[in-house]
Amino acid sequence: MKKLASILAFAVLAVVLWSCGQGKNKATETAAVKPDSSNAGLRLQPGFSALKVAENTGSPRHIVVTPQGDIYVKLSAPVGGKGILRLRDTNGDGRAEETTGFGNYGGTGIAIKKNYLYASSDEEVFRYKLNDKGEVTNPDQPEKIITGLISKGQHSSKSITLDDAGNIYVNIGAYSNSCQEQDRTKGSKGMMPCPILEKAGGIWQFSADKLNQSYPEGIKYATGLRNVVGLDWNTQLNQLFVMQHGRDQLHDLFPELYDDKASAELPAECMYALKKGDNAGWPYIYYDQLQHKKIMAPEYGGDGKKEGGQDAIDPAMAFPGHLAPNGLLFYTGNQFPARYKNGAFIAFHGSWNRAPLPQAGYFVVFVPFENGKPTGKWEIFADGFSGVATVDAAHGAQHRPCGLAQGPDGSLYVTDDLKGTIYRIIYR
Repeated sequence: MKKLASILAFAVLAVVLWSCGQGKNKATETAAVKPDSSNAGLRLQPGFSALKVAENTGSPRHIVVTPQGDIYVKLSAPVGGKGILRLRDTNGDGRAEETTGFGNYGGTGIAIKKNYLYASSDEEVFRYKLNDKGEVTNPDQPEKIITGLISKGQHSSKSITLDDAGNIYVNIGAYSNSCQEQDRTKGSKGMMPCPILEKAGGIWQFSADKLNQSYPEGIKYATGLRNVVGLDWNTQLNQLFVMQHGRDQLHDLFPELYDDKASAELPAECMYALKKGDNAGWPYIYYDQLQHKKIMAPEYGGDGKKEGGQDAIDPAMAFPGHLAPNGLLFYTGNQFPARYKNGAFIAFHGSWNRAPLPQAGYFVVFVPFENGKPTGKWEIFADGFSGVATVDAAHGAQHRPCGLAQGPDGSLYVTDDLKGTIYRIIYR
């Protein structure tokens, strides 16, 4: 009897010690994290502070954080033969003391789902097995799940997200500005129908666990999207949301219809809530956030006022033109105040073509959601990435936000793909 009691006591002690160790990685705790005295150079909403997790990492695009607190970053170009970085905070101060890497290919997309790390190049999507510590077990032998995607040098990044039903969604951007017969050429007409839409200009759905899929195995989930870099699966609504980059050069290509000020402001950067089979209208229309209308593109007979796109969906929300939304994240954590729960963070990369107006963007905004829809009121959540009061030149910013991720403690991580900085924003 005494022996049985001893065995039971030992078993209970082992379970207690094991459970105490689960999820207690120092990197997952916020209490010991000290923000930078200058908040890493950022201007934040009251109660928030920030620190630089890492600097000079290369060109970090999208980013994910494991439940154990390790950070995986996709680089647009490999550094030292490593296109995916793993950053680890070994002492709980919030900064990465250990950096390793793998994956000798550039790209943008990265995601974690059901013990797999997914990452994309500009033509393919790979997955890596994660162990119970959130560590990749096959860094040199990933499974290739998607291959043969179009990449022609313009809007070639393949951003990805996954749902909870075993599907992965891949952006295949249009290799054109507005599907002109001669791309970005003054007065050139649009091709009708636009042949680019056959294999690009939309979101494709594939299985998350089948190898060597390509277009025949995929489903064109949504079309009429010029280029989507930021996208996320909204688990509360069980729906895909994307941020589209609007078209460029209205004044340059059609000066008789648009002055340079109109071209600087139009068209909108749009958030779309997508369902299978949706069409957002590119290249035949664009969304005018000033008139609140879908306007026929000048390449297809538009004059800046004529409406079009009767078969195209309306955006869920519209933002000023040319701000370049590169990251989208629905916040599900508990660290931030309750109003942020289930709302959307968007990382705007910043403009290059708003002259004669100053360049704009280079910030992270927050969009509140109510009853599953955006309220229409967005606010700047984190600013100061550009490092200057006014960005006058196309390449005048010092940092440019790109990717977003939520840590296990509810912190918000932001990448800067210009100088290679990784930021962490916390709330106390």
